[in-house]
Amino acid sequence: MTLKTLIVDDEALARSRLRTLLRDCTSPAAEVVAEASQGAEALQHLTTMALDLVLLDVHMPGVDGIEVARALRSRSDAPAVVFVTAHATHAVTAFDLDAVDYLTKPVRAERLQQALQKAERFLKERRALQAEAVPETVLIQDRGRAERVPLSEVLYLKSEYKYLTVRTATRSHILDGSLNEFEERYPNRFLRVHRNALVARSAIRALEKYDDGEDAEGWALRLDAIPEPVAVSRRQLAAVREVLKEAR
Repeated sequence: MTLKTLIVDDEALARSRLRTLLRDCTSPAAEVVAEASQGAEALQHLTTMALDLVLLDVHMPGVDGIEVARALRSRSDAPAVVFVTAHATHAVTAFDLDAVDYLTKPVRAERLQQALQKAERFLKERRALQAEAVPETVLIQDRGRAERVPLSEVLYLKSEYKYLTVRTATRSHILDGSLNEFEERYPNRFLRVHRNALVARSAIRALEKYDDGEDAEGWALRLDAIPEPVAVSRRQLAAVREVLKEAR
């Protein structure tokens, strides 16, 4: 991750020093996309730009850093805030405002890199929580009608001709899409069991011998809530057995 960063400080030399130090930060890196010399200017940038991080001074003319941080608290997309100040007296207030770190001047490069790492962890954890809070869905369009099917309800996806069959416990839907896209995007949710099929890992109940009329030595999976088996190719058999073993 490269953190899109706003530097806010009323002293030009302080902004310049932070910019110089950030050039040496690599894990994660930071890209300075804007600077502000006062709080009101910072708030304007924060309403018009997509930012990951604000390096924020406390004492500034007019709107100070504490007020800027307070204004960000209600925003679900707010950047991570790291205070950078010559005064250690506001540390408690800063952390009450959900700042991820509090640096005192003069800032050392190693300490700044640590702050960037904290900001990166904060952003990743928040995005993960937000993703969990909003159930992912598959958009099914059929004869001019659109329906969102929760991804958690999908038991398997099977490629047939140019379309996918999306199977839930109660219905089968037709989707214009690709198995590879689902496999790459949701590797922890779906398991490839055949060149033409993915199954929900959480729905797997049992692996059993299966004679489909062509291969008497074939195998298939039984899934929760549906009667039909899903064939497993010989190439994928070892991976399926490993998943079953891990689930025990």
